[in-house]
Amino acid sequence: MKQTFFTAGPSQIHSNYIAYHQEAMNLNYGSLNHRSEGFRKIYQHTDEQLRALLNLTASHQIYFAGSATEIWERMILNLVEEYSFHFVNGSFSQRFFEFSELLGKKVTLIKAEHGQGFDVTNSIIPSNTELICTTQNETSSGVCMPSSDLVALKKQHSNTLLCTDLVSIAPISNIDYRFIDASFFSVQKAFGMPPGLGVWIVNEACLSKAENVQTKKIVQGAHHTLISYAKNYAQWETPSTPNVVAIYILGKIAEEMNKKGLKHIQAEIKTKAELVYAFAQQSAQFEILVKEKNHQSESIIVLKCKDDSSSIISSLKADGMHVSSGYGPYNKSEIRIANFPSTTVNDLHKLIQALSKF
Repeated sequence: MKQTFFTAGPSQIHSNYIAYHQEAMNLNYGSLNHRSEGFRKIYQHTDEQLRALLNLTASHQIYFAGSATEIWERMILNLVEEYSFHFVNGSFSQRFFEFSELLGKKVTLIKAEHGQGFDVTNSIIPSNTELICTTQNETSSGVCMPSSDLVALKKQHSNTLLCTDLVSIAPISNIDYRFIDASFFSVQKAFGMPPGLGVWIVNEACLSKAENVQTKKIVQGAHHTLISYAKNYAQWETPSTPNVVAIYILGKIAEEMNKKGLKHIQAEIKTKAELVYAFAQQSAQFEILVKEKNHQSESIIVLKCKDDSSSIISSLKADGMHVSSGYGPYNKSEIRIANFPSTTVNDLHKLIQALSKF
């Protein structure tokens, strides 16, 4: 039986992932030294493809880490001397906030209720804030922060660094990188890869801040500092041995996406999301969690269930379809449906048909 994963991560594997992985093995990339010319070419190719796909500015650089969670820590250590500010509307943005607290920073936040977004124009951010931390797409609740809100935030606080978590929306987000100082994501969602690679994107303003923090003898980490990343990036290298095979495959998938065209990919995502939301609007069993359309994610759709979600999830699994349960305290009352490029419109039709039986 065919298995289709609409899970929020790890999600459905890209249709060409196995072929790309085998290609990497045939080329012995699993044994490739990260100081070699071969690796430098892989890094440069992946950088070029991601840069084109995401429409990055010349000021931005692309680094590789083990996960997005790791990048939370490195972000705080390298860009915050004392004060960070966080928009929190779910478990992952909450954890990002907690990381800053655990690292001894002075943290303020604005918190939204489960399933709700923010009115950024009326958000009061202290003037001493060094880094504004946002999550454009909260994986736990399916709330999306419109790209226009991120632009508005940066315009209102032009002298403060702005970062955004793109874990469950890259590369299908429409953010304007001219207004984003730092962003990050991992590959096990929309890029259709297994976990094990985080991507960190920073601009020159971040590097300048990191240099300033370094001069004050503030701990930035023992090895993977922004300064060390930048030094190695200049030679298409990394501070330590990275997941070379994953970097290679990411470059191949990004290249494939560029050939298909991001606008085409985004249109497919929108079509699939509209199918699910339209179904939920007329369903007696399911209810859309995020009420405000402007904040409804197209890539992570969260539905409240009239009945216990575990039986629904089990029934779908028996039919070869996998969805995620609600996150944390909503484990039994919600389901989360990932809508990434690796699933088709036909896949979504089959899932909706199965959900219609409840």
